[in-house]
Amino acid sequence: MFTGLIDDVGRIEAVSRTAAGLELRISCRYDDLVEGESIAVNGACLTVVAHGNGWFTVGAITTTLGRTTIGSWDVGRRVNLERALRAGDRLGGHFVQGHVDGVARVTAVAVDGDAQIVDLALPAGLAELMVQHGSLAVDGVSLTVNDLPAPGSVQLSLIDYTLRHTTLGTLVPGDQVHVEADMLGKYVHRLLKESTWLSER
Repeated sequence: MFTGLIDDVGRIEAVSRTAAGLELRISCRYDDLVEGESIAVNGACLTVVAHGNGWFTVGAITTTLGRTTIGSWDVGRRVNLERALRAGDRLGGHFVQGHVDGVARVTAVAVDGDAQIVDLALPAGLAELMVQHGSLAVDGVSLTVNDLPAPGSVQLSLIDYTLRHTTLGTLVPGDQVHVEADMLGKYVHRLLKESTWLSER
């Protein structure tokens, strides 16, 4: 479980194919990682398989590669990092599972006063989970839905701090990002669908 509050931006140092999947070595500021712990890498929960002072290695299996952009990542790419939530930590963002629901495409980026406005085209099935002023994780960053400007799309308003402390400040139209809908919204949506199905029987 994560909060969507990024605590480091790492850089991919090496990419290799192994029997365990696609292996990524990532530089970071952490010096106390343990083997087997979970780290959200651009919002995807991955397991540390090796680590050292200032680096760690994770592997992405076929299932993960099929629903993320990880398979296209190259050496030098910057990635948002967040270590798993500990009991007693402040929950400043929202509950993020690290289970990427799909890949969205950036359709527009514009400056509006002191904010950067980003529009995303969502993958099928996610638009119905969006609520204006609700929560959404984009490349692991906890964000508020600013607007729902058109069917199948969502608009974000990024503050200066987010632009400087995550990778979102470099987004341009055409970029692809990981999206995870709000966990509570997904459960409510599922329960409502089940309730409707039962009432129709």
